[in-house]
Amino acid sequence: MIQPFDDTYFMKKALQEAELAFMKKEVPVGAVIVMNDKIIARAHNLTETLNDVTAHAEMQAFTAAADFLGGKYLKECTLYVTLEPCQMCAGASYWAQLGKLVYGASEPQRGFVNLQTTLHPKTKVVSGVLENECSLLLKRFFIEKRNLN
Repeated sequence: MIQPFDDTYFMKKALQEAELAFMKKEVPVGAVIVMNDKIIARAHNLTETLNDVTAHAEMQAFTAAADFLGGKYLKECTLYVTLEPCQMCAGASYWAQLGKLVYGASEPQRGFVNLQTTLHPKTKVVSGVLENECSLLLKRFFIEKRNLN
């Protein structure tokens, strides 16, 4: 049976990126950017690896997608990310004019929803895709981190 290209399919790809971050001892957030049912960018958190507070999965993915497309606007693209974007990443999605944002786990403290960060007016938002799987990976990471300290 052929796997349909839907939000769940692409969120699973973002979760694979989050697993890569987990293995690098990075906060396990993964992202993929899709255009016309094709992944054009894959990324995960690299803040520890690069010693850069801006190296969130979304920011890495935006850069990769813009490089792929040869332009900064992502109007026809969908960002799949395992955790609700923060203000910085939501702001970057605004400037990139992202077409659609799909995220897994909510981030009630630092996420763009509760902080009321404005997205581009044309950006469609879907939340809660594979929320449980995304949340469990984050919880596992922080439990292991606490046990090591």
